[in-house]
Amino acid sequence: MMAACAAAENGANVTLLEKNEKLGKKLYITGKGRCNLTNNTDIASLLEQTVTNPRFLQSAFHAMDAHALMLFFQNLNTPLKTERGGRVFPVSDKAQDITNALTSRMKQLGVKVKLNCVVDNITHTTDGFKIATKTVDNRHIFHSNSVIIATGGLSYPSTGSTGDGYMFAQQLGHNITQTFPSLVPLTVHEEWVANLTGLSLRNVKCTARLHPNKKPKILYDEQGEMLFTPNGITGPLVLRASAYLTEVLARQNEQQVVIEIDLKPALTHEQLDARVLRDFAESQNKNFANALDGLLPQRLIDTVISLSHIPPDKKVHTITKKERMQLVSLLKALPLTPAKTTGYSEAVITKGGVTVKEINPSTLMSKKAPGLFFAGEVLDVDAMTGGYNLQIAFSTGYLSGRSAANYESEV
Repeated sequence: MMAACAAAENGANVTLLEKNEKLGKKLYITGKGRCNLTNNTDIASLLEQTVTNPRFLQSAFHAMDAHALMLFFQNLNTPLKTERGGRVFPVSDKAQDITNALTSRMKQLGVKVKLNCVVDNITHTTDGFKIATKTVDNRHIFHSNSVIIATGGLSYPSTGSTGDGYMFAQQLGHNITQTFPSLVPLTVHEEWVANLTGLSLRNVKCTARLHPNKKPKILYDEQGEMLFTPNGITGPLVLRASAYLTEVLARQNEQQVVIEIDLKPALTHEQLDARVLRDFAESQNKNFANALDGLLPQRLIDTVISLSHIPPDKKVHTITKKERMQLVSLLKALPLTPAKTTGYSEAVITKGGVTVKEINPSTLMSKKAPGLFFAGEVLDVDAMTGGYNLQIAFSTGYLSGRSAANYESEV
């Protein structure tokens, strides 16, 4: 939609082919239906939060940065607000308002929209492009000097993201890097997580290491919020971790990735030991099972006791220093062994896509097929949570649309 707006604003005659029954289907589920459309930050931070091929996106971010995007929607009578972490939402908390704004802008600009229009294939000839489509009623061939592929990736296939863009790109001579689900929950081997289903932990630290290495490589190390699921973990901290783990889990022996959750990241081992000593001093005649209330969420206590190998009915004053240090180490590094991701059906984005080496970053035009442009998740670019991936979509949409219009005017 942003590509269509930008192309039409720059004088092109634009037709948008949408295989779904309505526009913006994926926008409806972003930000839990509230649409976290960008992050209120500068270009340097946008690049910093981009995990894959950030340098490729410099021109796109300069064409439309976060503040230009916010102004775009505010000028379309869609007021926005900035929340914790710079995340930007419509004031209404309704993703529908973002879709409505884009739809009304396309209407103003005369963009033709074809719903329930499935593209079968795209061919490149000396006369431009032939786009073969089918609808419920008939088949039709569209002809154009330029085409923008903005089909998304493979995540949330129920919204129509079924990898069509990769097929079109390959038909037109492009290579696709291996794809993986990303920003996605993880399943783990530990069965005890099932007992903690629904438990949310705030201000914990997640460290993921590659094992067994002589020097274990840290893949991810951040602090935030996480949530236990019946067979694994999710939440902002875990989704961010998955951006660095999904490829490793898919390619390596699954036992080589180890996650440690630091339940008390604000305290050093020594400080936490002193805290435990104080708590134990106040509970010295209690059973161990009744001495952790001030230290842990109630639902986590039984699990920690089990993993500590300290008998729950052992009197606190009989706990040895070795046992206490084992407890402290456990609280600083609760071990989890990730098995795999929960797949594309729960992945916020797709990692991988059309190889950016084959695309001009200044225009997003193909180096292999003049007049062919790419935008959004179909490209091999991805970023962290917090509005950054939608910003990539809008920025690349805007640049590809503007570039396609300029190309049209020249041919």
